[in-house]
Amino acid sequence: MRRGPDFRRLLLSQGLAVLAITLLGLMFGGPKAAISSLGGGLVCFLPNLYFVWRLIPAKGRRQTTRFVIDFYRAEAGKFGLTVALFALVFVSAPPSNPVFFFSAYVAVHLMHWLSPWLLRA
Repeated sequence: MRRGPDFRRLLLSQGLAVLAITLLGLMFGGPKAAISSLGGGLVCFLPNLYFVWRLIPAKGRRQTTRFVIDFYRAEAGKFGLTVALFALVFVSAPPSNPVFFFSAYVAVHLMHWLSPWLLRA
C-alpha cells in the first residue's frame, strides 16, 4: 500500500524557521522587530497548516478527480487565508519593522525548496 507524503517534517521545519527568525529579530532589532518577525512567519505558516489539514483526509483516495478537487479547494483556502491574514496584520497591527516582517514571511515560504529532502521516505 502506497502512502502519501508525510508533511510533519516540512511543517516542523517551517515552525522552527518562524522561531529562528523571531529570535534573530529579537537579537538584532529588539522586541518590536521580533513581533514583526513572528507576524510575518505566522502569516506564511498558518495557511500551510490549513492546506495540510484540508488535504490529509484526501490521502489514499482512489478517485483521482476527487483528489484533484480537494487539492484545489485546499489551495484556494490557503490563498484566501493568506490574503485575510495579510489584511488583518496590516489593518489591526501594522508591523513596526516591515523588513523583519517580510524577511520572516519569505524565509518560511522558501522552506518549500527543502520539501524534496524533507518529504522523502
